[in-house]
Amino acid sequence: MALLSSKGMYGLAAMFELQMQKSQKPVQIKEISLNAHIPQNYLEQLLGTLRKAGLVKSTRGAKGGYILAKDAKDITVREIYEALEGNLNIVETKTTNAALELFYDDYTNKLEEIFDISLEELVKYQQKVSKQICYTI
Repeated sequence: MALLSSKGMYGLAAMFELQMQKSQKPVQIKEISLNAHIPQNYLEQLLGTLRKAGLVKSTRGAKGGYILAKDAKDITVREIYEALEGNLNIVETKTTNAALELFYDDYTNKLEEIFDISLEELVKYQQKVSKQICYTI
């Protein structure tokens, strides 16, 4: 069972791509689509939702595109997923079993903790990948 949908994963990939650009120049949707391996039509929908949530800004025109609406350190993975998916719960947890209720509460709290990492902090994962690539060459 997949815990997260492609919508959230693609949205996070797009935001990560914008964060990795490190410039204040708008990035064209074609470039984001190519680099993040997201179908362009789907990406347009995702970026529209992220724009409405105040996470990205868009600029029209030949030199237009998308940029982060605020600093990457101020955007959490949780915000991105909640903008696209709603809450982070896999299922609604209604049970009459008190032990299971506590388990589901604990699970939700841990999931929220994991997703409270900032977009900027995801660079650490990119650095780990880069180190692994260097070791294998």
